[in-house]
This record gives sequence, C-alpha cells and structure tokens, in this order.
Amino acid sequence: MKLKYLSTAIATALCVAAAGTGLAQNSAPPVQKITATTPAPKLVVMIAVDQFSADLFAEYRGRFTGGLARLASGIVFPSGYQAHGATETCPGHSTILTGNHPAHTGIVANNYFDLSVARADKRVYCAEDETVAGTTSKSGAYAPSVNHLLVPTLGDLMKARDPKAQVVSVSGKDRSAIMMGGRQADELMWLAPTGLTSYRGTTLSPAAQQAGTAIAAAINQPRPALTLPADCTAHDIAIPLEKGGSVGTGRMARDAGDFRRFMASPEADGAVLATAAALRQVRKMGEGSGTDLLIVGLAATDYVGHSTGTEGSEMCIQMAGLDRELGDFFARLDATGIDYVVALTADHGGHDLPERNRQNAWPDAQRVDKALDPEAMGKAVAEKLGLPQPLLYGDGGDYYLAKTLTAAQRKAVLAELLPRLRAHPQIEAVVTREELEAHSISKRAPDTWTLMDKLRASYNPQRSGDFIIALKPRVTPIPESGIGYVATHGSVWDYDRRVPILFWRKGLAGFEQPNAVMTVDIMPTLASLMGLAVDANKIDGRCLDLLSGPESSCR
Repeated sequence: MKLKYLSTAIATALCVAAAGTGLAQNSAPPVQKITATTPAPKLVVMIAVDQFSADLFAEYRGRFTGGLARLASGIVFPSGYQAHGATETCPGHSTILTGNHPAHTGIVANNYFDLSVARADKRVYCAEDETVAGTTSKSGAYAPSVNHLLVPTLGDLMKARDPKAQVVSVSGKDRSAIMMGGRQADELMWLAPTGLTSYRGTTLSPAAQQAGTAIAAAINQPRPALTLPADCTAHDIAIPLEKGGSVGTGRMARDAGDFRRFMASPEADGAVLATAAALRQVRKMGEGSGTDLLIVGLAATDYVGHSTGTEGSEMCIQMAGLDRELGDFFARLDATGIDYVVALTADHGGHDLPERNRQNAWPDAQRVDKALDPEAMGKAVAEKLGLPQPLLYGDGGDYYLAKTLTAAQRKAVLAELLPRLRAHPQIEAVVTREELEAHSISKRAPDTWTLMDKLRASYNPQRSGDFIIALKPRVTPIPESGIGYVATHGSVWDYDRRVPILFWRKGLAGFEQPNAVMTVDIMPTLASLMGLAVDANKIDGRCLDLLSGPESSCR
C-alpha cells in the first residue's frame, strides 16, 4: 500500500458540498516579492503538529519533498522554544495563538487539581467545564470548554476588530482546537470515533457533518499494513517491552473501528487537513475583503510518539505521511490563487522510550521510580505524622497538599516530604510555590533560561501545585512500558522544549535564523502581518521580522 491516506477520500466526499458555492479556481497571479508595504494576506493558516520536536525536524529535514519541504524553504527558526517547563499538549497549544506563557494563559498542565470543586473528582482537565453535573475529568466523561483559558487568542482579537473575519479551528484533539481557536471561532471541531465532534450541544455545519461521515466510514474500515519506505529500513528494529510485545517494526495496520490506531497514523492528519481545506472552500475563507484565520491541529505524530517512540519505523512512516498530506493541502490552497501565509510549530517536543535510548548510546535512560507516585508518597507521610488521607494529589510535575491541613501540619508535611524527594536519585529539583512566586518571569532568550525560569513560566498561583518536581534528564515519567503508551514528554529539558517555528508565503524570501525564539512570538508576528494592533504589555512574545534585509514586517 502506498503512502496515500484519507485526504483524497474526504475531498471526493465533499465535492458535492463545495459545488454550487460559486468558487473560482483562480489561476495563480505572478509572484510578487513580499515587502513591508505588501497588503495583508487574505488567509492565515496556523498549523500545530503535536510532538513535532526540533529533533524530529532536524532528523528528517533532508528527506522531506512535500509540504514540509516547502515550509523548510521559507522562514526557518530551527531553535524555537516552548519556553516553559510544563511541556504538555494543553499548555503548549495555549501559547501559540495567545502570545502568552502558561503562567498567564492559566493552562499550567493537561490536568491540574482544584480541591475546592464540588464533585468528588478533584482533578480538572485543562479544556473542560467541571461545573457541569455528572462529569469527571476522565477521557470522554468531561464537558469540553474554553473556560480555563484566561487570555484572548489571535482569532478573538480578529473578531473584536472585524466581526466578519472568519476563524475556523479543526484538530485531532479537543485541547488543540480549543486552546488555539479561543472563544469566538465560527467553527471549532476535533476528531472522534464518530468522525468529528465539538462542544456539547453544538451542531456541526453541513460541510463538517459530511466530513465527519467520511472520516467515520474510514475509521470503520480495516487498514492493511503499509509498505515501509526504503529510507525507513534503518529504523526497523524491534524493541521488546516489559509487559510483552514490542515496538519499532510497526506498519500501522488496524482493525475496523480501532480509533486509537487510526489516530496513530498519517490517516488522522489527512482527515484533519482535508476537513480544513473543505471548510475553507465552502466558507470562501480568504476570498473576502479582510483576513481570515484557519487553524489546523495535527495529532498523529503525538499518538505515534507515545505508542511506539520517536525513532522506530512507525515514526519514519508518520514523517513521510505528514510531509505528503501537507503537500496535498498546500496544493489545494495554491489552486485557489489566494494570497495565504502559513505558520507551523509544535506544542512540545518529545524523546524516545528509554529501552531504545539504552540501545542507542544513552545507557542511563530510565523509567521513573514507582515510589514517586503521589498517592504512595502521601500515604507514607500521612501514616508517619498521623494525618488523615488523602494527603497529596498529583498528576505530573505539580503536587497539591490537602486543604484541610493547618499551617503547622502543612509545615510538618513539607519538612518530611521535601528532603526525601530532593535526595531521590531521579529528581533534579523540588521547588515550592513560595520560591516560584518570588521569581520573576524571564525576559531573556529561552535557551539561556535556568530551571527556575522554566518552571516560573508555567506557574499560575490559582492553579499550580504547592510544589513542583523536576525529574533528571532522560527519566521517563512512565514506570512501566506496555503496548499503547511507551514514551512521553513534559520535562523541563530541551528535547521537550525545542520545536521548529516555520513561516511561508509566496514571494517571501526565505532565510534561516538559528537563534532561539519562542512560540509566544507567533501571535504578534501574524498579527503584524495582518495589520492587527496588539498591546505588547499584555503578551509575553514579540513580533519576529520575516523580511530578510533592512525592511521589517513588524509594523
């Protein structure tokens, strides 16, 4: 089977919907050199590739021939940074189109704890409304919501300036669509076993419904194994897992209805891109008097990374598929003759599973000690001090003490816990909220940040924990490897922080800038291109000059 995925199928299914809309397939006008006086683009396309680290971009850059090759010919910042320490999906996506670090977006993690919520489940998912009766933070049991995002997105600012500006957000994950789409998006949706879905009670547009039907049909069809591209054979090495089975030699075959495996393949990215292209066409985005915003969140790279690691045959197939699907997407945009600009980045990086790391010149790679589980730690300290349980809550780096503790009890618990944790051989640092509150958010380049700088950029006093644990490099916070979840991200280290930041526009002279920039710089950069004023005092980012030479694109 060739590397051909769902985009063509969805485009075919939607051709009837697009017919009769009066769309003109325009001949491309002569290429005009982009200068400081060039009018704003008619369409801004923001693409976030989940877990597309700077390391992956560098490793595969020489093999790209499609959409990623085009972007690599534009404005390339290979050392982009999700500068903060909580390098997870939700915080990362919250920075891309807000211009703010998680400390200001309020999205401090995928999940945090709010011990004051009325329901028994005190864990709060970053993109849910926990006040909805009968919900929990568990996957599929929460009510999706944008409520926790504390700042406006680029789309929100565009709508405030011009209510006719169109904003559409399509993604593989809800938190990606929501955190980049903001509160004012005209359409906002993500992939689901049923095809496409959105907020509870939301009715998808006819075009989105048709796309969802085509996607659901594809999910419910079995897929044979893909043929391994010749340049992927070096990655074709089986890595045994503790709980049985192995990764590294997968070909992305799946049974009918297997949504998880669908998501962990380029087929999922093709579905999102084809849906985005169809919605652009039906809505005539980029064909009006102003500028429209099309947001695309591609999740397959993250699913592949978690399921099989970053260095196996599976990721090699995924990179080839992502490149191809983006190429098809850009070809559809090119055919319209619309003047569009593309920005692409990632919500975080990622690193490989330790079992493969140990085979590939990193013998110290390891999995986290089960003794660091917050429930186990809390139980041990509560029993020693004679305190009620549960004492300690946590789901990642942030740890929360029970609110029932008196000031004296809290002091005693920290006196017991912190020295024990700081002495653990897998822990780099333990930082308290008091220490973080006394530390200012850094204004320096992100490649010079200290560990405290990174953690402070993720710290929000209303949502962050009583203390934060930072593991040492290459300690994977998954205690056991098993089929479905073998590798992850979320650390303070550069393999999780560094991401590519790429811009492309027809007529824009390409250049590469290796100095460190940040994802919070993307929003003010795009806003400047469209002539949208942004209050620099309300964001953490800065405009990046995309013009090579003395002129500047920052207005």
